[in-house]
Amino acid sequence: MLSVARVASVIRALVLLAALAGVGTPLGAAVALRVVATTPLVADLVREVGGPRVSVRSLMGPGVDPHSYQPTPSDLRALQEADVVAFHGLLLEGRMEGVLQRLRTRRERVFAITADLAPAQLRQVGEGASTVDPHVWFDVRLWRDCVEPVVRALSQADPAGTGVYRARADDLRQRLSGLDAWVREALAVLPPERRVLVTSHDAFGYFGRAYHFEVVGLQGISTVGEAALSAMAELTQFLTRRRVPAIFVESSVSPKAIQRVAADAGIRVGGQLYSDSLGPPGQTAEGLDPSTYEGMVRHNVRTLVAALR
Repeated sequence: MLSVARVASVIRALVLLAALAGVGTPLGAAVALRVVATTPLVADLVREVGGPRVSVRSLMGPGVDPHSYQPTPSDLRALQEADVVAFHGLLLEGRMEGVLQRLRTRRERVFAITADLAPAQLRQVGEGASTVDPHVWFDVRLWRDCVEPVVRALSQADPAGTGVYRARADDLRQRLSGLDAWVREALAVLPPERRVLVTSHDAFGYFGRAYHFEVVGLQGISTVGEAALSAMAELTQFLTRRRVPAIFVESSVSPKAIQRVAADAGIRVGGQLYSDSLGPPGQTAEGLDPSTYEGMVRHNVRTLVAALR
């Protein structure tokens, strides 16, 4: 039989080898980077790059609207104690903006995943083009461009894991390129006159630009406040005039206003789309996991095709 000392020596060697290989181990768990992300989308991206070398907490849960979210005292403690803080940026986390900016001035390793996006890649909205649309994840190619800031931040905090982060990022970028190609192929069955996407707020502008849809939102890019009655009446007239076959509710926005518009226009609600947040863990009827970015994208595209085809 092996002695206790020999068993302990073997265990230490195995743990060290596993840690060097970048796989999950008791040691890996003990030294995993503690990353706090603001939204489930940001958390998913960090997990994809970080793998078992990171422990990620999302402040917001599934279906939470990031525009109006206000951090709790436990959120503030988590932000202070994290090794790395990842947020989306472009003012998506509207009511958290002050907290995030103060945190950036006091600490390193607080970063926006959209930091590398050039102004020409961003969608300008509002009067005088003074407001940037933050919903970049609806263009899969732009989401692919958000991978590199994650690699840099994790590598800075954990230099020993740089090779792991680089390899996982390369694999992720390839998968996202494949996902973008799938979206284009899946939507090819819709003729131009059917490519009208109407939802609760203007979250799908990047989707429309990338995949050739006319996008109409009952509200603007932010959901702070309620839809005006005049806006609901104008949208009803638009739907009737254009004979739009279906409109869609969003997972992170109250469906009441858009359901009323659908009733007034005499058209159906084509289903629920995930907009400002991912869904809960688990499988949908399509066999997809909406708590992941890829699962969310595939669910949305399949829902659109089924309702508009």
